[in-house]
Amino acid sequence: MSAPDVAALLAELERSEPELAEEARTAVEWLTGGDPLETVTQLDVCEFLWYTLPLKVGGDHEALARSLGRLLELGGLERYAELCVSATTLRILRTYATEGEDAGTLAYQAALEATGVLPPDVPELQWSTIMGPEELGAHVACSAALELAILAGADADRVALTRRWLTEPRAELGGDNWLHRVHGERLNRWVLGRGPARRELAQPYEVRLHAPVPAQPVPALHRLLSLAASESLPLRLAPSPEALRLRELAERELGALRRDGARLTITSEGRRLLLSPAAMWEAVTGLLLAPGEHEFEVSAREAALLLLADGTLMSPMELRRRVAEVVGGEGWHPATGLDDVAKPVAHLVGQLTALGLAFGDELAVRMSTAGHLAALTALRAHALRPRQYVNSA
Repeated sequence: MSAPDVAALLAELERSEPELAEEARTAVEWLTGGDPLETVTQLDVCEFLWYTLPLKVGGDHEALARSLGRLLELGGLERYAELCVSATTLRILRTYATEGEDAGTLAYQAALEATGVLPPDVPELQWSTIMGPEELGAHVACSAALELAILAGADADRVALTRRWLTEPRAELGGDNWLHRVHGERLNRWVLGRGPARRELAQPYEVRLHAPVPAQPVPALHRLLSLAASESLPLRLAPSPEALRLRELAERELGALRRDGARLTITSEGRRLLLSPAAMWEAVTGLLLAPGEHEFEVSAREAALLLLADGTLMSPMELRRRVAEVVGGEGWHPATGLDDVAKPVAHLVGQLTALGLAFGDELAVRMSTAGHLAALTALRAHALRPRQYVNSA
């Protein structure tokens, strides 16, 4: 049975309890945005009561919540009506009023998590705080599925249910699934990033990055960690520059080796990587566009990967010149030059050559087959990352 029409409910409230009608009208318009009342979910009600109402709607917030609750009760939505007058809602509204926005927002987030209807992050998808239309649709659909599971009395595994809801083909999506839709939206957003040179460079990768890349072996790192696991490595041994760079990378960037006096020994992280080719691949490719770096450096490294990923042979000077053109067109100020991109590009090339993912010297740099796949893996992870507000946790 569908929920009654909002206009009819407001008319009924106007007749029976006219003192509530205007506040109920204001509240329900904010809650539904003009959509039918039957489309509202528990997540919608909670987010309105605990976030939108105290931060965006003027007036007496407690009275608005009570009036909305009466309207929902008339519409037969008793569970949602109870939320409007619950102790949790009253506590959160008063926290905003007495302790400020930050304290109120923390109380809202804790209460929302406790409902069980907030879709959790899953291995395939970390939710954004800034969602596009497809991701918002997926989030709403997953929340509704969790709500139904709770109502059915099922002791649902929220992660398993969310993963299933994201990955199963949906009739309403023409046989597509929500995860594919969200990934497509994020890839398109990534391609349409800043600057025409950057967009032209990224465009061919939009389709290529849809499918995940299978994990590949990293023989150079595997040999180094295997040796460290069997006998600690002497620091004073003088290997090639690439081997020295690999040692430094394994110790300082991966945390897979540690210094023990005059020797290097394997760490627990190193043993984890040694035992799992997939974990080693994820760790290695994660270094190429490390999220902790300055945004400019990430942009320069990304441009270099886009230029090298198709196997093109480039001189270091040409690579720096092309990277400077790309990131310079992204709006960085002052104007970006060769000197600005030299350090991040050299660092990236050093990582790639040390790991055996590229061959390079002062004359030319070119990706290996494994390096091509590593570049695609790193670019895909970067393109599919969630969008977050700057101050988001």
